[in-house]
Amino acid sequence: MCHDRGGVGGWRRHPVTMPEGDTLYKTAARLRPALEGGELVRFEAPRLQGLRPRPGERIDWVRAVGKHLLIGCSGGLIIDTHLQMAGTWRLVETGGRWPKPQHLLRCRVDVRDWQALCFSAPMVRTWPVADLGTSRSPLAHLGPDLCLVDADLDAAVEAIERLAEPDADVGDVLLDQRCCCGVGNVYRNEVCWALKLHPATPVGSLDRAARRRLVTTAARQLRANLVGGQRRTVPGGLAVYERAGASCRRCATPIATRRMGAGQRVTFWCPTCQEDPLGEPKRRR
Repeated sequence: MCHDRGGVGGWRRHPVTMPEGDTLYKTAARLRPALEGGELVRFEAPRLQGLRPRPGERIDWVRAVGKHLLIGCSGGLIIDTHLQMAGTWRLVETGGRWPKPQHLLRCRVDVRDWQALCFSAPMVRTWPVADLGTSRSPLAHLGPDLCLVDADLDAAVEAIERLAEPDADVGDVLLDQRCCCGVGNVYRNEVCWALKLHPATPVGSLDRAARRRLVTTAARQLRANLVGGQRRTVPGGLAVYERAGASCRRCATPIATRRMGAGQRVTFWCPTCQEDPLGEPKRRR
């Protein structure tokens, strides 16, 4: 846990949370009132890919796209960070104490009263604002952003049908940002539990209606967590993620865990509610 200045509302307590679409959405909302319209006083990015915004430019906007945090500058550049699994943005009043050590700093955006600090992000780059929304954008490959209320869910279903191999695990397809963006390992596990699907179920075994339920459930869970603190997909918290050995919230079977999928991600599921397509035996309490 760490404390930092969370924005206009004062000091906030931030749990250590794996960054997913909801995390980025809330991060953008926290940075926006502090940065937008402000004059860039200082910019640092020791591992920057691309050109540097110049002091004196205006911060025009801050937004999240999937797992990317974008900061648009009046000089024509977008500052783009991808947090992957460990990155985080923190907002500190000018002159305030940093919540993390300087050697973890990956990007610093200062305006008059605030310092927006990005720690541990593996990617910090800039690219032209003019490319946003075009085929030249580095984000052009991303599918619909499920955090947005106007996301085209039909397009996400069509992308799954077009891009995913029939034998691909449902869990891997949920993580494929080309199909729909914003889902990470937490929601990968939670969506599968909600739909009673084992994460290793081949996506080709699902009909179109089931694929749409996959997308709509992911969108519903993400959007339900765009405000507030602790993630919740069921009353009281999460259904399966990081609950290995605890009772399933539907049937009381102990939650199982192991690494699986193309990326060997840590996976949690109920052996009773989510039948294993490979026929592994169920374990009841």
